[in-house]
Amino acid sequence: MTPEQKARVEIDKKLTTSGWALQDMNEFNPAKAPGVAVREFRTDTGPVDYLLFIDRKPVGVVEAKKAEEGQNITYHETQTERYAESNIRWAVSGQTVRFAYEATGIITRFTDYADEKARSREMFSFHRPETLRGMLTDESTIRNRMKTIPIFEDDKKQFRDCQVNAIRGLEISFAENRPRALIQMATGAGKTYTAITAVYRLLKYAKAKRILFLVDTRNLGSQAETEFIGYMPNDETRRFSELYDVRRLNSGNIPSSAQVCISTIQRMYSVLRGEELDERNEEENPYEHEGALRGKPREVAYNAKYPPEFFDVIIIDECHRSIYNIWQQVLDYFDAFQIGLTATPDKRTFGYFAENVVSEYTHEQAVLDNVNVGFDTYLIETEITKNGAELKAFGQAVEKRERLTRAKRWEILDEDLNYAGTQLDRDVVNKSQIRTVIRTFKDKLLTEIFPGRLEVPKTIIFAKTDSHADDIIQTVRDEFGEGNAFCRKITYNADKPETALSEFRNDYNPRITVTVDMIATGTDVKPVECLLFMRDVRSRNYFEQMKGRGTRTTNEEDFKYLNPSAVSNKSRFVIVDAVGVTKSLKTESRPLERKPGVSLKDLMMSVVMGARDEDTLTTLAGRLTRLDKELTPSEQRKFLEVSHGLTISDIAKSLLNAYDDDYIEQQVMAANVEFIEKAVEPFFDPKLREYIETVRKNHDQIIDSTNIDTVKDAGWDGSYRDKAESDIATFKQFIEDNKDEITALSILYSGAWRTRPLTLQMIQEVHDAMKQWNLSVERLWDAYSHKLNYIVNTKSPVSKLIDIVALLRLELGISTELAPYSDTVNYNFMRWTMAKNAGNVHFTDEQMNWLRMVKDFIASSLAITPDDLNLAPFNRHGGLGKFYSLFGDGYEALLDEINLALAA
Repeated sequence: MTPEQKARVEIDKKLTTSGWALQDMNEFNPAKAPGVAVREFRTDTGPVDYLLFIDRKPVGVVEAKKAEEGQNITYHETQTERYAESNIRWAVSGQTVRFAYEATGIITRFTDYADEKARSREMFSFHRPETLRGMLTDESTIRNRMKTIPIFEDDKKQFRDCQVNAIRGLEISFAENRPRALIQMATGAGKTYTAITAVYRLLKYAKAKRILFLVDTRNLGSQAETEFIGYMPNDETRRFSELYDVRRLNSGNIPSSAQVCISTIQRMYSVLRGEELDERNEEENPYEHEGALRGKPREVAYNAKYPPEFFDVIIIDECHRSIYNIWQQVLDYFDAFQIGLTATPDKRTFGYFAENVVSEYTHEQAVLDNVNVGFDTYLIETEITKNGAELKAFGQAVEKRERLTRAKRWEILDEDLNYAGTQLDRDVVNKSQIRTVIRTFKDKLLTEIFPGRLEVPKTIIFAKTDSHADDIIQTVRDEFGEGNAFCRKITYNADKPETALSEFRNDYNPRITVTVDMIATGTDVKPVECLLFMRDVRSRNYFEQMKGRGTRTTNEEDFKYLNPSAVSNKSRFVIVDAVGVTKSLKTESRPLERKPGVSLKDLMMSVVMGARDEDTLTTLAGRLTRLDKELTPSEQRKFLEVSHGLTISDIAKSLLNAYDDDYIEQQVMAANVEFIEKAVEPFFDPKLREYIETVRKNHDQIIDSTNIDTVKDAGWDGSYRDKAESDIATFKQFIEDNKDEITALSILYSGAWRTRPLTLQMIQEVHDAMKQWNLSVERLWDAYSHKLNYIVNTKSPVSKLIDIVALLRLELGISTELAPYSDTVNYNFMRWTMAKNAGNVHFTDEQMNWLRMVKDFIASSLAITPDDLNLAPFNRHGGLGKFYSLFGDGYEALLDEINLALAA
């Protein structure tokens, strides 16, 4: 066949699969089926390759080109348009053709001429006839309706500014017909709430027929469903679920009535394949573990039940990790607008969404707006962590432990063993090193890191492996002198991890959890205040996700329930770096180890069952390279036997070369797919797979009980101290630049505060101005706490607004220590009442009760006026009238006096 004929064969297949009845011109019968595609139909500008009829009327044209024309496909759009505008023989006068396709059998592009500024777009296949019929009967197209969505207004002030900006930016992107849009929003800022609002408006104003909300774990899908059901629009009195049908998919069927579908990307993949999915494959996100791929073909095929036009919009949650490699096929299949949600985009994310960032709200901005809390870094460095150690042979026996069973035995060392810090807890376990880190952490936790606290703050410890996690848990319980409930393990392999996570989030115990990957990303535990890193992370994006576990703000009542000794709500979190994670070089993605949650056995089986993506092959190569260094000479020889002459290094190099562009370019006679297939060929031999798995398990961890670790350094990160000094310098400059412009600064700077009290409105003005300088009360309080520790009597402010006064008084020399403003008011009240009672005035018990209420009001509002005495709590005790009866005609002078005395 000629290239043109081959293209026609593929186009015929796609049309037939999409529900069209194919006819030649000599057998033309438009009544034979609801949708008829006629080849070589004559027009006054020549025969069109295919003319599409629906209910006997011509509605669309298809211009067929050979596959080689795919690179010039848009060039042929004018030819298609010419056919669409031509006179079609036997057609009713004035009848027009609305739909146009250009197709090669590989590529299909589509244009709807009813769209304003009609623009072609690539499709997985042709629309079904019933879809085009529905579009013809619709009053307008969805793209036209998106141009008329009213500007989003937050009349009831239900939304943060960042959410309003995101919704407006997104709707501008829709109006411009941009197919992909990215919302970057800091953890805890309300991405899901924003997305649901966008969904509501798309359903209401754009008349979207169906929207897909994609997640990558079942747990996140359940959380999203709860939020959709409970969502109350700001212009409605009914809940979202009363207005629209929301369905979370838990089978291979999508209800026809569903307007919002919530699904894991794994399940949607299986739906398109027409296969059932075990729910266990939805528990872990596929970016971390692709065991769910085993036994599944990689291709997404056309599904007549759920065609490409099934969804109008797809929202991808945590899009930085869930849309690449095999899973991108789900998105490529559907002809839908795509919206990405993430707090931590990387270069791939920006590239995929064509750098169309409709809203950007960073962690730093979220901290300034009190949406997130900032963090400090505390460093713990030990001798063995940094430099490793040496085990001398001398014929001594050392303890060895099997990784999986943890069975122990003793063996004589044949030669000295030198190990680096990076080998800890993988090849060598030094319990003294673990104990030294945990003991130092315990000693510093409630003295330096969280001074004044009586209970251990909720803490996550990041471990290297499950085995490492078990060693840490035992050490934590020993060093803290606590029981099992105090410290728990939350990993994929732990018993009932979801129950343990719920208890960690909501109950007093556990205070400390140890994890590897399970709660490193995507899971929020708002009360967490401390992250202890006992594993390094080379990926910048992954590290930012791990940090995000501590950024969430929390409800003060809930926080104090879990932390009874806390004097205020959560205002920061602390990274305790015991491995140099904050200093190590970070890359955009994890180097060779891109799938840490996938076992070696699963990786090999995934390859056997069809996985050929770069991450899988690269990770497998990395595991083999590591194993190669562990094998003894006899094991190397055995490997050569089983692999028919290939070394483990040969196989690893082949896997890496399969995606090495430089290497591929040198192989002129071969194709990339051939390299890949040759690289994975050894793994089809079950004997080789069995040997690799067995020999890996046989290697033990050496237990170093000889070298005792010591602390080299424990203290706040130097970069944090630099940041603290920078914040204080900025604050000084802020005061200097605004002392004549902002009323409160002018009063304090000039000394007029002695005769003129500050008001809440004045401090609000200062607060708003500080935000423009990227200054917040929490950051400044932390800065002074670390730089001037000896004059700061609490590590956190009580009021984020009122305590601006405390900061200003310290910096301007009015106060000599930094304390919550309420402490100053309480101290001054005590001095004032003692002075009064020592003179001619002796307040009665009832008068003192009223004065204490006045004092508390000033502590939260800075000053009091006679009108305030008619407000709570005074109105419950008789208000201004009662105050007058107690203090007589001089009550106003008394209020003026107390205002000035308590602010002194």
